[in-house]
Amino acid sequence: MIYELPPMLVEEIVRAALAEDLGRAGDVTTQATIPANAQANAAIVARDRGVVAGLAAARAAFALADGGIMFEAQANDGDQIAPELLIALVSGPARAILTAERVALNFLGRLSGVATLTARYVEAVAAASARICDTRKTTPLLRALEKYAVRCGGGVNHRFGLDDAVLIKDNHIAVAGGVIPALRAAKANVGHLVKVEIEVDTLDQLREVLDEGADAVLLDNMTLDDLRRAVALVGGRMICEASGGVTLANVAEIAQTGVDLISVGALTHSAPSFDFGLDIEISR
Repeated sequence: MIYELPPMLVEEIVRAALAEDLGRAGDVTTQATIPANAQANAAIVARDRGVVAGLAAARAAFALADGGIMFEAQANDGDQIAPELLIALVSGPARAILTAERVALNFLGRLSGVATLTARYVEAVAAASARICDTRKTTPLLRALEKYAVRCGGGVNHRFGLDDAVLIKDNHIAVAGGVIPALRAAKANVGHLVKVEIEVDTLDQLREVLDEGADAVLLDNMTLDDLRRAVALVGGRMICEASGGVTLANVAEIAQTGVDLISVGALTHSAPSFDFGLDIEISR
């Protein structure tokens, strides 16, 4: 099940994107060339093969441009789509449709690109039990939408921000004075519902973590052999997450080491935009 984003959150982000595009004078091209009373029917069509995400953002872009625009989705977020597949029908005031077109397609393209790349990683590890998860390497201010797109592609979410879980990384360990002092300080200073994860680079560090205890351990940039040894050492006592240097070429091998999660920054920082077109017909 894909949990939808709150409409208020989507609308806030889309409103800011429209304001950015409209600038100081609005859509001067459309206002200069299209009669105010012109109506239009349009079709949003996929130009590639992948997974769709972002229909709510596209709908919001047209609705904010003009409440009279009708947006009828012909697919659902998370659906597999193919070239020339009809994604949505849009009808209403032509000026508003043309004004909102680029923002709507930008959101659809960006989020469907994230969902499509995520689905490729998920497919690559299908033979193992490991799950693909995202990171905080997201586009500023688009994190909620991009993490939603990861879910549409079959992945799972890591923490959303600095406030919803403890993740002790190498620099925290260095400043805190070591693995054990960092873990003890974290557990002493957060609430009982806050999970604690710690990053380790070596098996020796992992042994320290096992002595002290944590909810999860992030195995950073380890070799395949070390990942296998780490999973064996943990023995199911905590969640094992592999991270660092993960690509489509090596993710299946990483999954076969027995880790529970594989975090992939590329899902959100390197996903190519998915290609959609808006084919429009003007009526006067």
